[in-house]
Amino acid sequence: MEDELHCIACKQLFNNPVLLPCYHALCLNCAVHAQRPLEPTAPQENSGNSTTSGSSTAESHASDCHPESDKLSILSETDSGVVCNSRPNSYLGTSNHVGGGIIAFPPVMAGSYSLSCPACRKTVYFDDNGAHNLPKYRTMRNIVDRYGELRHIVPKCQLCESEPAADATVLCEQCEVLYCDSCRDNCHPSRGPLAKHNLLEPTVGKVALRNKIRNRDIICHEHEEECLSMYCMVCKTPVCAVCMHESRHSSHDVQAINTMCKAQKTELSQNLQQLSEKARTTTEFIQRLKQMSEKLNGECEELERQVDARCDALIRSIERRRQWLIDAVRQDKEIKQRSLKDHVTSCTCKLQKTTSLLQFCIEALKENDPVSFLQVGSMLIARVSNTDMTWHKDVLPSPRSYHQLDLTLDDNTVLKAIEHMNFIQMKTPSAALIIAEECSAENNSVTIAWQPPASSYVEGYVLELDDGNGGDFREVYCGTETICTVDGLHFNCTYNARVKAFNSAGEGEYSEVIGLQTSEVAWFTFDPCLSSPELCFTPDNMTVTCEGFEHRVALGSVGFSRGVHYWEFTIDRYDADTDPSFGVARLDVSKEEMLGKDESGWSMYIDKQRSWFMHCRSHEQRCEGGILVGSTVGVLLDLNKHQLSFFVNDEPQGPVAFNGLYGVFYPAVSVNRGVAVTLHTALDVPSDLEDC
Repeated sequence: MEDELHCIACKQLFNNPVLLPCYHALCLNCAVHAQRPLEPTAPQENSGNSTTSGSSTAESHASDCHPESDKLSILSETDSGVVCNSRPNSYLGTSNHVGGGIIAFPPVMAGSYSLSCPACRKTVYFDDNGAHNLPKYRTMRNIVDRYGELRHIVPKCQLCESEPAADATVLCEQCEVLYCDSCRDNCHPSRGPLAKHNLLEPTVGKVALRNKIRNRDIICHEHEEECLSMYCMVCKTPVCAVCMHESRHSSHDVQAINTMCKAQKTELSQNLQQLSEKARTTTEFIQRLKQMSEKLNGECEELERQVDARCDALIRSIERRRQWLIDAVRQDKEIKQRSLKDHVTSCTCKLQKTTSLLQFCIEALKENDPVSFLQVGSMLIARVSNTDMTWHKDVLPSPRSYHQLDLTLDDNTVLKAIEHMNFIQMKTPSAALIIAEECSAENNSVTIAWQPPASSYVEGYVLELDDGNGGDFREVYCGTETICTVDGLHFNCTYNARVKAFNSAGEGEYSEVIGLQTSEVAWFTFDPCLSSPELCFTPDNMTVTCEGFEHRVALGSVGFSRGVHYWEFTIDRYDADTDPSFGVARLDVSKEEMLGKDESGWSMYIDKQRSWFMHCRSHEQRCEGGILVGSTVGVLLDLNKHQLSFFVNDEPQGPVAFNGLYGVFYPAVSVNRGVAVTLHTALDVPSDLEDC
């Protein structure tokens, strides 16, 4: 609260505070020093018969006649908030409304003053009494007195001209002025009329003065025999009963002063409660900021420890590498030294043998017997010539490989890595951007591609898809790639996809949602990888045959879990002793026996005359009508009703074959030697069934 108790001019605790019309406060002494005298002017009037332009002319004319008029707010008493006590005309800045629309500007008399608020720079004008016309700020004075008593602040003398003022020692109850000893002797001698004044100790005197002022403030300044009992809502000032009937307040709205005081206190309390809640919230926010500061210090210390630890680890790694490099140099040195030593030994041995040959040849040349010399002459010539020819090869190879190390230390990559070693701004990534032109849907698969968020460190991505029916999103991929293909979706459905990036700091925002429509009908082929390896397929994987006598199962490349799907098989080759089987199966169906013999296959097997439905080795529902070369077998999988039906040559083959099919089913067929069938997909449902 102490900030509210200091004067904005002298920066000291308020001393005899007064209230400006703008509701800023000043010490009375500061207000007196801040006021400025004005030059006298004549009164100016402007006819109200003119419209707005006439008013503007009056204002302009008033501005020409008065240099300070640009600072003067032309307001009514209702808007001004000015309180006129015993001298209602003391504020020259207050305009008066005259009947007939005439606005009269009061003349600036000789001895008038103006005062600009140091806080908001609004100007107020006074008569010759100056700033002493300002109302006393009683609430502020009482709060300052209580604050000083609570903090044991010694009041200052109000007449000292020195700065700072001396401590007050007495308070005159009649003058209502605080004196120090020096000012009391000079300004308030104990003789003459002042001898009867009652001088009190400052603390006691302030209490007595507050009681005196409180009793005086309840008396009307215009009608001293009346108490202030009402509050004028227009003039914003307390009035007595006489004021309500005899003065300008007679036509104003008035309320009981106690009721108005209670209402304003209630309103202020409510506003204070709201402001207090904001202050409490701000206090909690500041506390969180302090906690964040402490957390930041802790994180900084931890990061410093990590930097030290990792740099130490790098130094240790460099030390280990340095030792390894030194050992490699020494090892290479030892290898070359051994090579040099071996070569020295070899050369020494060669030199010894050559020296022996030289000595022997010299002695042979001393032989005088021609027959004896010719006996070995040719041999010695050959040995010497051969030794001479092979001398550089055996004795003097290039010594470069021995006395030089063919090693150069390459540290450029390490230096660059160290120079590029830096911190990564670890904050949650921005939203990734889906690349719409690279996204696609084919059959019951969708492919989504996206690009990393700009200026963000990313450790991975999470791709989410809904259920194709406007349901909740679910995660379908988590990894570092920026493209993903999702298979096994429903046909004729619109899937919404979104992606988000993440790092160790957290997950970023989702990208914009993209919708992808799967195919209305299924295009598929046989899948050799899902089928028996003993089957043979054409290059387009649409026709299947088998060379063996045992049935082998072929599966389609697409599985179905929802919707209505229809496909057909054409009989390209057919021998009388075979009975191919058509239907659907799960992925774990046995592929080494006829389709329908285990619990994962549902089929219709057929010959030239009749057919049966088979599942789990149980066959039933014999139906007349068979197949020949060129016949077609249709399979209708209705997963909306969870049924399987068959057609031969576009006619229903018996009733609904199977009910209660739930899960994922793949088109399937089993064939053996002598049968070749071709698959046809993306077909419409038979028309007679649609009519039903």
